[in-house]
Amino acid sequence: MSFDVAVERRLGDTVVTCAFRTGGGLTALFGPSGAGKTSVLNMVAGLLRPDAGRIVVGGAVLFDSAGGVDLSVQKRRAGYVFQDGRLFPHLRVRDNLAYGMQGEGLMTLEQAAEFLGIAPLLDRWPRSLSGGESQRVAIGRALLSNPRFLLMDEPLTGLDRARREDVLRVIERLRDEVRLPILYVSHDRAEVERLAGAIIEM
Repeated sequence: MSFDVAVERRLGDTVVTCAFRTGGGLTALFGPSGAGKTSVLNMVAGLLRPDAGRIVVGGAVLFDSAGGVDLSVQKRRAGYVFQDGRLFPHLRVRDNLAYGMQGEGLMTLEQAAEFLGIAPLLDRWPRSLSGGESQRVAIGRALLSNPRFLLMDEPLTGLDRARREDVLRVIERLRDEVRLPILYVSHDRAEVERLAGAIIEM
């Protein structure tokens, strides 16, 4: 499933522009902080409306300023993994995973927990998790929303080396085994060279 993106959006004094076409797998938006990478991710998700452009994922037109197309966030079916996990503190891990589950998805909750190595954590509270565990739960929640593709915004930020490696291996398995197309934001060159089939420099 390919990404075909060409967008432009003014944010204050800055104009964010980005255009790329890739053939699926994991595509990385790479560049320094402030380059507009997360803004592009949010445009693909439908959280930020481009001033002009076109966004097509897997042949489905999500946004087209010329054609008057602007699908809602829900209809785009993107699984979004934020930089800080954003787990609900009042819900145990199992209920965080179940939140937003959509019908027959890629896998059951139990299969996702096993795949991500978080089955022993299902009855824990988010506050008791390490950073790496929290990110794996956040990835599980995104997977269980039955997404057509994944968006990942610097998911390794703030993790120590061992936790980073745990989450990197999970992302590699998603790329290679689940085969969901992934649009991935990072400012770490080694990270994107390890993960990405295509690197878009911003």
